[in-house]
Amino acid sequence: MQLRSPAILCSARPHGETAVIARLLTEDHGLVAGYVAGGRGRQLRPVVIPGNLVEAELRSKSDSQLPFARLELLESRGPWLGEPLPAAAIQWACALTATALPERHPYPALYQALKALLDAVCHAPSARGWAGAMVTYEALVLRELGYGGGGRPKGPELADALSAFDALSAPLERYLLADRRGDVMGARAILRDRLGRID
Repeated sequence: MQLRSPAILCSARPHGETAVIARLLTEDHGLVAGYVAGGRGRQLRPVVIPGNLVEAELRSKSDSQLPFARLELLESRGPWLGEPLPAAAIQWACALTATALPERHPYPALYQALKALLDAVCHAPSARGWAGAMVTYEALVLRELGYGGGGRPKGPELADALSAFDALSAPLERYLLADRRGDVMGARAILRDRLGRID
């Protein structure tokens, strides 16, 4: 396996003393995992943040081997991780993607939608500008994986987005996260709590 592609870093799990196993969503190759040597070191720590857009180079000698990954930062989400609401939205969107998608199956529509959602979370003046996009992304994940969709906000108001967000909770738990809902749905519960505090 050899590929070089822009990718959205969806998760990074510690491995050994300084490395991480990164899960990256690419447009043409889908979700791929890679071993990032020194991923917890001083130089790469700001790069290996879920939500970051990176240039990923993955190489392995066989398809059964975990590829080695080299990452170069293209766009950082770091500045928004100090804000509770954008941080919760980035964490949930990336956790859902990393957990629900099978590896090495291309989903170009999900790649484009996640990239647009993360841009909206980081650049919209408030959550009212991206809450509907979050619901649309969740519905798209369900649809792309063969579980229907639905759940789109019925109007432009935040209350409409929250109602649709609540309605998608059961299908996400039942179909996509049945065996891992505790960890991942906890991120969604934090996001829902923070969205509910908006006046």
